[in-house]
Amino acid sequence: MKKYQVVIQSLVLGGIAVLVTQIGYSGVPLNNLEGVGGVAFNPLAYPAGQNKDAAATNTLDNIVSKPQFGVWYVNLSDVHVDWTAIGAALTLFERLELSYGYEVIAPTGHNIKKSNVGAKLLLLPENIGGYKFIPAVSAGAIWKYTTPTANADSSGSDYYIVATKLVTELPLPVLLSAGALSTKGRATGVFGYDDDRDITGFANVDVLPLSNVAVGVEYKQGAHFSDFKNADYWDAHVAWLANKNLSLVGAYVNAGDEESTTTAGLGNGVVLSAQYAF
Repeated sequence: MKKYQVVIQSLVLGGIAVLVTQIGYSGVPLNNLEGVGGVAFNPLAYPAGQNKDAAATNTLDNIVSKPQFGVWYVNLSDVHVDWTAIGAALTLFERLELSYGYEVIAPTGHNIKKSNVGAKLLLLPENIGGYKFIPAVSAGAIWKYTTPTANADSSGSDYYIVATKLVTELPLPVLLSAGALSTKGRATGVFGYDDDRDITGFANVDVLPLSNVAVGVEYKQGAHFSDFKNADYWDAHVAWLANKNLSLVGAYVNAGDEESTTTAGLGNGVVLSAQYAF
């Protein structure tokens, strides 16, 4: 119980958080741990680089969006791992998001380095044709390279489709997102890439009690291969839009039981992030 209290206190005292009530602010989406426009683990259907002035007449913004950047720090104390990630993304023609993420996972004794090159295409804009029940729908791919790896491939690709909807008809705005992921990644690729491929699901739910604050949960199903089974991941996060450009995030993450003999879990930990959108 004390462990959970420390986590909650650190989030409150740090004044941390992200997400917003509409796409026009920074924060939706973030650059996730792999650099893709999303939350922490999962992509959102919204393309990155949407922090632009709605009154501006500069057509260049409709061709190449302003870039956005994210920095993440994850402390998985159960397995003595510090996990740092930086990411950047922009969008072309308000449809095609291009992203890059670089991760350094530092377990005791050595560092694992992972690069992620992503592309996401907005297939269906949210509320298209004035129909408020239509979610944004996107499809994407992430090419990943990890070094060093042992008993696994050093590179692999993820493919996903995701739908995201901001529901404003409820007493409080709610952001809903869900999708399917095809992956070869062992622990998202930290332990390399399998010869087989598995299809898994993921989802996010965020409630916005204030116009610049969100509280939510995120879930990512672990892929299972013949000789390696990923644990399911989830996190509970708080988010705050500090201003039009800067967002701060804090979360408690559960990356699976590190003592399990059937799945590859990385234990529990605390997540902090700073995001900046030009």
